[in-house]
Parts: sequence; C-alpha cells; structure tokens
Amino acid sequence: MREIQFREALREAMNEEMRKDDKIFLMGEEVAEYNGAYKVSQGMLDEFGAKRVIDTPIAELGFAGIGVGAAMNGLRPIIEFMTFNFSLVAIDQIINAAAKIRQMSGGQFACPIVFRGPTGNAGQLAAQHSQNFENWFANTPGLKVVVPSNPYDAKGLLKSSIIDPDPVIFMESEVMYGDKGAVPEEEYYLPIGKANVIKEGTDVTIVSFGKMIPRVVLPAVEELTKEGINVELIDLRSVRPIDFPAIIESVKKTNRLVVVEEAWPLASISSEVAFRVQKDAFDYLDAPVIRVTSADVPLGYAPTLVEATLPSVAKVVKAVKEVSYLKK
Repeated sequence: MREIQFREALREAMNEEMRKDDKIFLMGEEVAEYNGAYKVSQGMLDEFGAKRVIDTPIAELGFAGIGVGAAMNGLRPIIEFMTFNFSLVAIDQIINAAAKIRQMSGGQFACPIVFRGPTGNAGQLAAQHSQNFENWFANTPGLKVVVPSNPYDAKGLLKSSIIDPDPVIFMESEVMYGDKGAVPEEEYYLPIGKANVIKEGTDVTIVSFGKMIPRVVLPAVEELTKEGINVELIDLRSVRPIDFPAIIESVKKTNRLVVVEEAWPLASISSEVAFRVQKDAFDYLDAPVIRVTSADVPLGYAPTLVEATLPSVAKVVKAVKEVSYLKK
C-alpha cells in the first residue's frame, strides 16, 4: 500500500484502463493542455496524445453529445465536467440519450460512457456552483451513480465504471482532490453497488456517502465514540444501485438509523433509504429514522450562511443522540 492523493487515484484509474484499451478517451474543458482544472489529468496528454485527451470549448451540451455518439459507435469516452453544476447544460444528452439508448434501440446500441467531475459545495462558491444532483441522476433508470469518499474507493470504482457496459455518473469533490489515502500497488476493481461498512457498531447506524464521510461523519463518529456511543458507519459508495441489504442488516442490529447527505431534503437519497428501512425493517426500529441534509434553500455566499445551511459534525451528533433518546 502507498499514500496517494484522491486526484492521483483517479488519474491512475484512467491511465491503467487507457493503456489497456485504445478505445477509451478523455474529453472535457482544460483536461489536456492545462492538465485538468484540478490537475486530475496531469501528464495524460503527454502519454496518450491529443486524439485521446481532448480539450473542448465551454460547451457541455456539445461535448456530452459527442461522447454519447462515440459510445454508441464502439468507443468508451470519459467526459469530465468541471463541476456537475455545469452538467445541467448537457442533461438532455445524459437523461434522454445515454440512459435510454439501450432500451430504445432494442439492445442494438450500448452506451459505455463515464461522466465524471466534482459535486456539491467547495466553499464560498454561492448558489449556482454548490449543488448536489446525485439524487437527480439516481432517479433515472439506465444510469449508475457512483460517489466515492476516499482515494482507495475512487480508483477501484472508477476502473469499474470505465469498463462498465452502461453509462455511469461518477461524482467527486473539489475539496477532496488533495485528500490522501492508502491505495494498493497491485491492480484492483471495486464492484458498483456494494456498500462498505467502515466501522462496525451496536448502538446506531449512520449511512452516508461521498465528501460527507471524511468531512462530517467520521469526525462526528469520533466525538460520539468518546461519549460512549458505538456507531456503525456505512459508506454507500454508489447511490444507484443502493446496497439496501447492507443497510437493513445493520439496522436490524442497531435498531436506529441516521442518514447524512449534502443534498436538499425533498426526494433525496436519504428519503429513499428511510422509506426502504421502514418498509423492510420497521419492526426492528426503536426510533424514527432521522435525516441530516442541507437546508431547503439555495446555498448562500456568506460563510455564516454556508455553516447554517450544510450538514455539520454538530448536527450529526445531535441526530444520533435524538434517535438514541439521549439528552441533546
């Protein structure tokens, strides 16, 4: 094992697969000459050349559509959005083309494509650049949606996404690109749709994914452990498909559930998790499921508004104590 950054793990995943298969290429804004807006694709132009690492204009609808057409014709594009906020310009290509073409063509066309880039807030970037659309894309049949929380998962899941026969939405975070984590020297893949039990526990289950794990949930678990609360922590890794059996099995043991995500509360991933738990594990619950999400407002610019809007360590600790019927 060696310590590498999140961005390096993503780069290694793309490099390894591109060396194996010359049908794989990377396309997006600043991915080539500038080495990537967040330096994820650093050095890739030098190795693979301008035909496989392609700079595009600021035209997400256009290059997403080119990627879908290329995938339908046997290539394997990786489309990088500088942020998934910009994917809204291309959402017709993702939802109405990539996700549906296999079914609408009666299986004559596949669309093995990866749309990747950062999601969520990254500080004071205000309302239009701080949104979470994991639940939007997860609502679409035909797509897989992957949201890793650490370099090990990022590499293994991205490699699996690149070789997947269907379209994958792969969502990262600007603030995580510099995070370091242990990654094996040898090649490995992680299955899409299999959650990771980061920590086993007995008192309450916390389910989360992506940036919320290292930035909010793990510090909260550390604080709760000091107070004698034994948390079981599940990292979903992907939000379509969701590993419901892992969640249900955990809740049957702990009898309590808190779900943490950065998105808005209505029709969120946490809504779906809460529904499935009450449906399949109702008799095991000793308290109502509690969700910790962003407030139901566009994210403000002022740091005080950011703090008030987003999930936090204090909010997670409060939720765990509430489902445990402890004093707040």
